[in-house]
Amino acid sequence: MATHTEPSPDRTRTPSGDGPRRGTGRLRGHLIGTYGLLALTALLFLAFTVALPGSFPTADNLTSLLSTNAIPAMLALGAMIPIVTGKFDLSIGYGLGLWHVLTMQLIVVGGWPWQFACLVTIAGGTLVGVLNGLLVELAKIDSFIATLGTGSVLYAVTLWITNGARIVPGPEGLPAWFTDLYTSTFLGLPVPAFYVLVLAFVLWLVLERLPLGRYLYVIGSNARAADLVGIPTRRYSIYAFAGSGFVVGVSGVLLAAQQQIGNPSGGQDYLLPAFVGALLGSTAIKPGRANALGTIVAVTILAVGLSGITLAGADFWVTPLFNGGTLLIAVGLAGLSARRRLRAGAAATRRSLSADGEPPAAPVATEPAPNDEPRHRVA
Repeated sequence: MATHTEPSPDRTRTPSGDGPRRGTGRLRGHLIGTYGLLALTALLFLAFTVALPGSFPTADNLTSLLSTNAIPAMLALGAMIPIVTGKFDLSIGYGLGLWHVLTMQLIVVGGWPWQFACLVTIAGGTLVGVLNGLLVELAKIDSFIATLGTGSVLYAVTLWITNGARIVPGPEGLPAWFTDLYTSTFLGLPVPAFYVLVLAFVLWLVLERLPLGRYLYVIGSNARAADLVGIPTRRYSIYAFAGSGFVVGVSGVLLAAQQQIGNPSGGQDYLLPAFVGALLGSTAIKPGRANALGTIVAVTILAVGLSGITLAGADFWVTPLFNGGTLLIAVGLAGLSARRRLRAGAAATRRSLSADGEPPAAPVATEPAPNDEPRHRVA
Protein backbone atom coordinates (compact mmCIF):
# COMPACT_ATOMS: atom_id res chain seq x y z
CA MET A 1 0.00 0.00 0.00
CA ALA A 2 1.38 3.37 -0.96
CA THR A 3 1.63 5.88 1.82
CA HIS A 4 1.14 9.55 1.10
CA THR A 5 2.91 11.90 3.50
CA GLU A 6 1.73 15.47 3.76
CA PRO A 7 4.48 18.04 3.78
CA SER A 8 4.87 19.95 7.00
CA PRO A 9 3.34 23.44 7.07
CA ASP A 10 6.72 25.05 7.68
CA ARG A 11 8.22 23.47 4.56
CA THR A 12 5.39 24.59 2.32
CA ARG A 13 5.52 28.15 3.54
CA THR A 14 9.29 28.68 3.81
CA PRO A 15 11.70 28.02 0.94
CA SER A 16 14.61 25.74 1.65
CA GLY A 17 17.39 27.52 3.51
CA ASP A 18 15.38 30.66 4.24
CA GLY A 19 14.52 29.72 7.82
CA PRO A 20 18.08 29.66 9.20
CA ARG A 21 18.93 32.90 7.41
CA ARG A 22 15.85 34.57 8.82
CA GLY A 23 16.70 33.31 12.32
CA THR A 24 20.26 34.56 11.98
CA GLY A 25 19.01 37.96 10.84
CA ARG A 26 16.66 38.20 13.81
CA LEU A 27 19.47 37.26 16.17
CA ARG A 28 21.79 39.84 14.62
CA GLY A 29 19.11 42.51 14.85
CA HIS A 30 18.46 41.59 18.48
CA LEU A 31 22.13 41.86 19.39
CA ILE A 32 22.50 45.20 17.62
CA GLY A 33 19.40 46.61 19.29
CA THR A 34 20.42 45.34 22.71
CA TYR A 35 24.13 46.09 22.78
CA GLY A 36 24.59 48.50 19.87
CA LEU A 37 24.58 51.62 22.05
CA LEU A 38 27.03 50.00 24.47
CA ALA A 39 29.36 49.12 21.58
CA LEU A 40 29.05 52.67 20.25
CA THR A 41 30.05 54.00 23.67
CA ALA A 42 33.17 51.85 23.64
CA LEU A 43 34.05 52.96 20.10
CA LEU A 44 33.53 56.62 20.99
CA PHE A 45 35.72 56.26 24.06
CA LEU A 46 38.42 54.60 21.95
CA ALA A 47 38.21 57.31 19.29
CA PHE A 48 38.69 60.13 21.81
CA THR A 49 41.48 58.18 23.48
CA VAL A 50 43.35 57.98 20.17
CA ALA A 51 42.56 61.57 19.17
CA LEU A 52 43.30 63.12 22.58
CA PRO A 53 45.83 60.81 24.27
CA GLY A 54 47.20 63.52 26.54
CA SER A 55 43.93 64.73 28.04
CA PHE A 56 40.99 62.35 27.55
CA PRO A 57 42.12 58.97 28.96
CA THR A 58 43.76 60.49 32.05
CA ALA A 59 42.78 59.64 35.62
CA ASP A 60 41.77 63.25 36.31
CA ASN A 61 39.39 63.34 33.35
CA LEU A 62 37.85 59.97 34.20
CA THR A 63 37.33 61.08 37.79
CA SER A 64 35.75 64.29 36.54
CA LEU A 65 33.44 62.28 34.26
CA LEU A 66 32.20 60.19 37.18
CA SER A 67 31.74 63.18 39.47
CA THR A 68 30.15 65.76 37.18
CA ASN A 69 27.73 63.34 35.53
CA ALA A 70 26.35 61.75 38.68
CA ILE A 71 23.47 64.20 39.09
CA PRO A 72 22.46 64.07 35.37
CA ALA A 73 22.51 60.27 35.64
CA MET A 74 20.30 60.29 38.74
CA LEU A 75 17.86 62.71 37.12
CA ALA A 76 17.73 60.53 34.01
CA LEU A 77 16.89 57.52 36.17
CA GLY A 78 14.24 59.59 37.96
CA ALA A 79 12.72 60.76 34.67
CA MET A 80 12.69 57.16 33.46
CA ILE A 81 10.27 55.98 36.16
CA PRO A 82 7.14 57.80 34.86
CA ILE A 83 8.20 57.04 31.28
CA VAL A 84 7.79 53.34 32.12
CA THR A 85 4.07 54.05 32.63
CA GLY A 86 3.82 56.14 29.48
CA LYS A 87 3.90 59.49 31.34
CA PHE A 88 6.42 62.35 31.50
CA ASP A 89 7.58 64.47 34.41
CA LEU A 90 8.74 67.83 33.04
CA SER A 91 9.02 69.35 36.52
CA ILE A 92 12.28 67.59 37.41
CA GLY A 93 14.56 70.46 36.32
CA TYR A 94 12.54 73.06 38.25
CA GLY A 95 12.31 70.69 41.21
CA LEU A 96 16.07 70.22 41.24
CA GLY A 97 16.47 74.01 41.38
CA LEU A 98 14.01 74.38 44.24
CA TRP A 99 15.30 71.51 46.37
CA HIS A 100 18.96 72.48 46.23
CA VAL A 101 18.04 76.10 47.02
CA LEU A 102 15.78 75.00 49.88
CA THR A 103 18.57 72.86 51.32
CA MET A 104 20.94 75.84 51.28
CA GLN A 105 18.23 78.12 52.74
CA LEU A 106 17.53 75.81 55.66
CA ILE A 107 21.21 75.26 56.47
CA VAL A 108 22.67 78.72 55.80
CA VAL A 109 19.79 81.07 56.65
CA GLY A 110 17.66 78.94 58.94
CA GLY A 111 20.55 77.38 60.82
CA TRP A 112 18.96 73.91 60.69
CA PRO A 113 21.05 70.77 61.24
CA TRP A 114 22.06 69.58 57.80
CA GLN A 115 20.63 66.10 58.37
CA PHE A 116 17.17 67.48 59.13
CA ALA A 117 17.36 69.91 56.21
CA CYS A 118 18.16 67.04 53.83
CA LEU A 119 15.26 64.92 55.12
CA VAL A 120 12.80 67.80 54.73
CA THR A 121 14.03 68.46 51.20
CA ILE A 122 13.71 64.82 50.14
CA ALA A 123 10.24 64.62 51.69
CA GLY A 124 9.23 67.76 49.78
CA GLY A 125 10.42 66.25 46.50
CA THR A 126 8.40 63.09 47.17
CA LEU A 127 5.25 65.09 48.01
CA VAL A 128 5.53 67.08 44.78
CA GLY A 129 5.84 63.80 42.91
CA VAL A 130 2.64 62.57 44.56
CA LEU A 131 0.96 65.86 43.60
CA ASN A 132 1.99 65.36 39.98
CA GLY A 133 0.53 61.86 40.06
CA LEU A 134 -2.76 63.10 41.51
CA LEU A 135 -3.03 65.81 38.85
CA VAL A 136 -2.44 63.30 36.09
CA GLU A 137 -4.50 60.38 37.40
CA LEU A 138 -7.34 62.00 39.35
CA ALA A 139 -7.68 65.38 37.66
CA LYS A 140 -7.04 63.70 34.27
CA ILE A 141 -4.60 66.40 33.12
CA ASP A 142 -2.10 65.37 30.47
CA SER A 143 1.27 64.65 32.08
CA PHE A 144 3.05 67.18 29.85
CA ILE A 145 0.71 69.99 30.89
CA ALA A 146 0.38 68.98 34.55
CA THR A 147 4.11 68.64 35.24
CA LEU A 148 4.97 71.71 33.19
CA GLY A 149 2.51 73.71 35.28
CA THR A 150 3.87 72.21 38.48
CA GLY A 151 7.40 73.04 37.36
CA SER A 152 6.45 76.67 36.77
CA VAL A 153 5.00 76.84 40.29
CA LEU A 154 8.17 75.31 41.72
CA TYR A 155 10.26 77.89 39.91
CA ALA A 156 8.08 80.66 41.34
CA VAL A 157 8.61 79.26 44.85
CA THR A 158 12.35 79.16 44.18
CA LEU A 159 12.39 82.84 43.22
CA TRP A 160 10.25 83.70 46.25
CA ILE A 161 12.62 81.90 48.64
CA THR A 162 15.76 83.47 47.21
CA ASN A 163 14.32 86.80 46.05
CA GLY A 164 16.12 86.05 42.78
CA ALA A 165 19.56 86.12 44.42
CA ARG A 166 22.07 83.38 45.18
CA ILE A 167 22.41 81.91 48.65
CA VAL A 168 26.07 82.02 49.68
CA PRO A 169 27.38 80.51 52.93
CA GLY A 170 29.13 82.70 55.48
CA PRO A 171 32.84 82.64 56.28
CA GLU A 172 32.44 79.45 58.30
CA GLY A 173 31.18 77.64 55.21
CA LEU A 174 28.97 74.56 55.15
CA PRO A 175 29.28 71.59 57.51
CA ALA A 176 32.07 69.28 56.34
CA TRP A 177 29.89 66.21 56.72
CA PHE A 178 27.36 67.76 54.37
CA THR A 179 29.83 68.66 51.61
CA ASP A 180 31.42 65.22 51.94
CA LEU A 181 28.17 63.76 50.64
CA TYR A 182 29.43 64.76 47.19
CA THR A 183 33.12 65.58 47.41
CA SER A 184 34.40 62.48 49.21
CA THR A 185 35.79 59.35 47.56
CA PHE A 186 35.31 55.63 48.13
CA LEU A 187 37.71 52.96 46.87
CA GLY A 188 39.54 55.71 45.00
CA LEU A 189 36.42 56.78 43.08
CA PRO A 190 34.05 59.72 43.63
CA VAL A 191 31.29 58.68 45.97
CA PRO A 192 28.51 60.14 43.71
CA ALA A 193 29.26 57.38 41.21
CA PHE A 194 28.24 54.83 43.81
CA TYR A 195 24.96 56.69 44.42
CA VAL A 196 24.18 56.23 40.72
CA LEU A 197 25.08 52.53 40.81
CA VAL A 198 22.92 51.90 43.88
CA LEU A 199 19.95 53.76 42.38
CA ALA A 200 20.31 51.93 39.07
CA PHE A 201 20.45 48.57 40.85
CA VAL A 202 17.37 49.33 42.95
CA LEU A 203 15.39 50.42 39.88
CA TRP A 204 16.58 47.36 37.92
CA LEU A 205 15.49 45.12 40.80
CA VAL A 206 12.09 46.78 41.09
CA LEU A 207 11.33 46.96 37.37
CA GLU A 208 12.73 43.62 36.26
CA ARG A 209 12.30 41.32 39.25
CA LEU A 210 9.34 42.53 41.32
CA PRO A 211 5.58 42.54 40.56
CA LEU A 212 5.50 46.34 40.95
CA GLY A 213 7.79 46.73 37.96
CA ARG A 214 5.75 44.34 35.83
CA TYR A 215 2.59 46.28 36.68
CA LEU A 216 4.24 49.56 35.68
CA TYR A 217 5.31 48.11 32.33
CA VAL A 218 1.82 46.76 31.68
CA ILE A 219 0.33 50.17 32.45
CA GLY A 220 2.77 51.83 30.06
CA SER A 221 2.02 49.29 27.35
CA ASN A 222 -1.79 49.34 27.62
CA ALA A 223 -3.45 51.09 30.55
CA ARG A 224 -6.91 49.87 29.47
CA ALA A 225 -5.77 46.24 29.47
CA ALA A 226 -4.14 46.77 32.87
CA ASP A 227 -7.50 48.00 34.21
CA LEU A 228 -9.27 44.97 32.78
CA VAL A 229 -6.94 42.50 34.49
CA GLY A 230 -7.38 44.24 37.83
CA ILE A 231 -4.21 46.32 38.13
CA PRO A 232 -4.91 49.58 40.03
CA THR A 233 -3.42 51.81 37.36
CA ARG A 234 -4.04 55.09 39.17
CA ARG A 235 -2.28 54.00 42.33
CA TYR A 236 0.77 52.60 40.54
CA SER A 237 1.06 55.64 38.29
CA ILE A 238 1.10 57.85 41.39
CA TYR A 239 3.81 55.58 42.80
CA ALA A 240 5.86 56.22 39.65
CA PHE A 241 5.60 59.99 40.01
CA ALA A 242 6.39 59.74 43.73
CA GLY A 243 9.52 57.75 42.89
CA SER A 244 10.56 60.39 40.41
CA GLY A 245 10.00 63.14 42.99
CA PHE A 246 12.04 61.23 45.57
CA VAL A 247 14.99 60.94 43.19
CA VAL A 248 14.76 64.65 42.32
CA GLY A 249 14.77 65.54 46.04
CA VAL A 250 17.89 63.45 46.65
CA SER A 251 19.53 65.00 43.58
CA GLY A 252 18.74 68.48 44.94
CA VAL A 253 20.55 67.70 48.19
CA LEU A 254 23.57 66.41 46.27
CA LEU A 255 23.59 69.46 43.98
CA ALA A 256 23.70 71.71 47.04
CA ALA A 257 26.60 69.69 48.45
CA GLN A 258 28.40 69.90 45.10
CA GLN A 259 27.93 73.59 44.26
CA GLN A 260 27.83 74.82 47.89
CA ILE A 261 25.71 77.80 46.82
CA GLY A 262 22.02 78.22 46.08
CA ASN A 263 21.44 79.23 42.45
CA PRO A 264 17.75 79.88 41.61
CA SER A 265 18.22 78.85 37.97
CA GLY A 266 20.68 76.06 38.65
CA GLY A 267 18.38 73.14 37.92
CA GLN A 268 16.90 74.01 34.54
CA ASP A 269 20.05 73.08 32.62
CA TYR A 270 19.64 69.47 33.79
CA LEU A 271 16.18 68.92 32.29
CA LEU A 272 17.22 68.25 28.70
CA PRO A 273 20.14 65.88 29.47
CA ALA A 274 17.90 63.92 31.84
CA PHE A 275 15.28 63.24 29.16
CA VAL A 276 17.94 62.53 26.55
CA GLY A 277 19.37 59.85 28.83
CA ALA A 278 15.99 58.35 29.70
CA LEU A 279 14.69 58.22 26.11
CA LEU A 280 17.96 57.13 24.53
CA GLY A 281 18.25 54.46 27.21
CA SER A 282 15.01 52.88 25.99
CA THR A 283 16.85 51.86 22.79
CA ALA A 284 19.49 49.80 24.63
CA ILE A 285 19.57 46.61 26.73
CA LYS A 286 15.76 46.32 26.59
CA PRO A 287 14.97 47.95 23.22
CA GLY A 288 11.52 49.46 23.02
CA ARG A 289 10.99 50.14 26.71
CA ALA A 290 12.58 52.36 29.33
CA ASN A 291 15.00 50.50 31.60
CA ALA A 292 17.61 51.36 34.20
CA LEU A 293 20.64 49.69 32.61
CA GLY A 294 19.94 51.23 29.22
CA THR A 295 19.64 54.64 30.86
CA ILE A 296 23.09 54.23 32.43
CA VAL A 297 24.54 53.31 29.03
CA ALA A 298 22.86 56.36 27.45
CA VAL A 299 24.17 58.73 30.14
CA THR A 300 27.64 57.25 29.69
CA ILE A 301 27.72 57.87 25.94
CA LEU A 302 26.48 61.44 26.51
CA ALA A 303 29.17 62.04 29.13
CA VAL A 304 31.91 60.61 26.92
CA GLY A 305 30.75 62.59 23.90
CA LEU A 306 30.49 65.92 25.74
CA SER A 307 33.82 65.43 27.48
CA GLY A 308 35.55 64.58 24.23
CA ILE A 309 34.23 67.51 22.23
CA THR A 310 34.95 69.89 25.11
CA LEU A 311 38.55 68.73 25.39
CA ALA A 312 38.84 69.01 21.61
CA GLY A 313 38.19 72.75 21.95
CA ALA A 314 34.57 72.98 20.81
CA ASP A 315 32.75 76.30 21.25
CA PHE A 316 30.34 76.83 24.14
CA TRP A 317 27.27 76.49 21.92
CA VAL A 318 28.17 72.93 20.95
CA THR A 319 26.88 71.50 24.24
CA PRO A 320 23.19 72.55 23.81
CA LEU A 321 23.44 71.59 20.13
CA PHE A 322 24.72 68.14 21.10
CA ASN A 323 22.00 67.67 23.72
CA GLY A 324 19.19 68.87 21.45
CA GLY A 325 20.32 66.81 18.47
CA THR A 326 20.76 63.74 20.62
CA LEU A 327 17.27 64.21 22.07
CA LEU A 328 15.75 64.22 18.58
CA ILE A 329 17.69 61.09 17.68
CA ALA A 330 16.71 59.47 20.98
CA VAL A 331 13.00 60.13 20.45
CA GLY A 332 13.18 58.77 16.90
CA LEU A 333 15.08 55.64 17.95
CA ALA A 334 12.76 55.07 20.92
CA GLY A 335 9.72 55.22 18.62
CA LEU A 336 11.39 52.89 16.12
CA SER A 337 12.27 50.39 18.85
CA ALA A 338 8.71 50.45 20.18
CA ARG A 339 7.26 49.83 16.71
CA ARG A 340 9.69 46.98 16.08
CA ARG A 341 8.71 45.46 19.40
CA LEU A 342 5.01 45.63 18.49
CA ARG A 343 5.66 44.11 15.06
CA ALA A 344 7.71 41.31 16.60
CA GLY A 345 4.90 40.57 19.06
CA ALA A 346 2.31 40.50 16.28
CA ALA A 347 4.51 38.21 14.17
CA ALA A 348 5.00 35.85 17.11
CA THR A 349 1.23 35.71 17.62
CA ARG A 350 0.66 34.86 13.94
CA ARG A 351 3.29 32.12 14.06
CA SER A 352 1.69 30.69 17.18
CA LEU A 353 -1.74 30.61 15.54
CA SER A 354 -0.31 28.98 12.42
CA ALA A 355 1.47 26.34 14.47
CA ASP A 356 -1.82 25.49 16.19
CA GLY A 357 -3.50 25.03 12.83
CA GLU A 358 -5.85 28.00 13.21
CA PRO A 359 -6.45 30.14 10.11
CA PRO A 360 -5.71 33.88 10.27
CA ALA A 361 -8.73 35.91 11.25
CA ALA A 362 -8.71 38.56 8.50
CA PRO A 363 -9.02 36.32 5.40
CA VAL A 364 -11.80 34.24 7.02
CA ALA A 365 -13.81 37.35 7.80
CA THR A 366 -13.49 39.01 4.41
CA GLU A 367 -12.92 36.41 1.69
CA PRO A 368 -16.06 34.59 0.41
CA ALA A 369 -16.04 30.88 -0.34
CA PRO A 370 -15.85 29.78 -4.01
CA ASN A 371 -19.53 28.77 -4.01
CA ASP A 372 -20.57 32.19 -2.62
CA GLU A 373 -21.56 30.62 0.67
CA PRO A 374 -20.16 31.66 4.04
CA ARG A 375 -17.15 29.67 5.17
CA HIS A 376 -18.66 29.18 8.63
CA ARG A 377 -22.28 28.53 9.32
CA VAL A 378 -23.98 29.11 12.60
CA ALA A 379 -26.34 26.28 13.47
